[in-house]
Amino acid sequence: MCAEKKKFILDLPLKVVLTEVGASYFISNKKKLLRFKLADNQEEYGISMEQFSPNSLQNMILLDYISKIEISMPEFVTHRQEIMDLSKLIVFSVLYKQFDRQIFSGLIQADCVRRHNRANPSQLIDEQTKISDKQLRTQLSMKDSVIQQSRQTILEPVWRSIMSNNDYTTEEKNIYLLMTEKFLNRLSLMNWYIITKFYKAEGFNQVLMIIRQALGEYMDKSKVAEYISVMVMELALNSENSNIRKEAKVLYKGIDNSDTLIYDPEIRAKIVQELERKRSLVSLSWKIGGGSTAIGKQGKLQITLYNKDDEFQEVKENIESKMAANTNKRSLIDFYRQMPEGEEGTDLGLYYLSYLDDACKKVNVKFESLVNQFSSSDLTVINLSFYF
Repeated sequence: MCAEKKKFILDLPLKVVLTEVGASYFISNKKKLLRFKLADNQEEYGISMEQFSPNSLQNMILLDYISKIEISMPEFVTHRQEIMDLSKLIVFSVLYKQFDRQIFSGLIQADCVRRHNRANPSQLIDEQTKISDKQLRTQLSMKDSVIQQSRQTILEPVWRSIMSNNDYTTEEKNIYLLMTEKFLNRLSLMNWYIITKFYKAEGFNQVLMIIRQALGEYMDKSKVAEYISVMVMELALNSENSNIRKEAKVLYKGIDNSDTLIYDPEIRAKIVQELERKRSLVSLSWKIGGGSTAIGKQGKLQITLYNKDDEFQEVKENIESKMAANTNKRSLIDFYRQMPEGEEGTDLGLYYLSYLDDACKKVNVKFESLVNQFSSSDLTVINLSFYF
């Protein structure tokens, strides 16, 4: 388990597909949009990035500017940490957005808000309420002390609970403390408007209970971010190594054991260069939500891996068998330690699917996986879908 890594710049070649809101923002700021073809051969409009700030990318996601992020490379191993950081950043962004929605849904059902609505029918606070960010910022700017007091009131008992939990290590306690602040920091202006409006009003304890309960729920859900990032990386490496082995057999005919070649740094670099020339790339995409109007799908994250593979059926059966594997509830470390000698293959990471499934069930995150192939090509497609 880990919160997002603190790295100022990530070096990854991203294709970023924009939502209508995102496209409008960039066009209004005179930023030319690109038209590019994605791994599934669909053409979309968006922007490309070679280097980016994680905070900037996350802010774009939180503002609903981004619908999909895709990256295509011949090899991922040299970018392992960046890919995992990107994956965790996207998962946490979806969690922050879903947390904010859940808080709003809970707050407008609170008794103090309902009493306000009955007494002020011309100033209703509900799903239809529209207050501009500019107005909200103006009002909240005059309530800075109330915001700080309410934050403290919300967090103090949560922090005490974390610090007194002997099941957590010191590192885990620090991560959880930081995480609670991160979730509150990313609450929308509208939610802070409601919190500060009813701070210390009759029934505010119900508001506190709604927020604290959601904090506990989403701190638990955040545990799957690490599992997801590892799973994504292992699937990418599995496809990458498959491509490199096949290319090694083409470039170095007559060699019985291609593994002796692909683990030689210089030879591997030449093979990767040839894959780049042939555009034999592995692609990863993260599709965020179902759009602002897709009821019930805003908390969805679909991660897809694309790879040219003429051994589709073998890949499908391999993944399905790993998914059904009996891991006897062992930890990942124990699982590795107890592997019979000689079975540490590159597809070992596929066993993470069963661990990931267990982790998701424990925290009420719906997880589905599917392996398929486009009928018009030999493109193998692995879909991992999460509903937070």
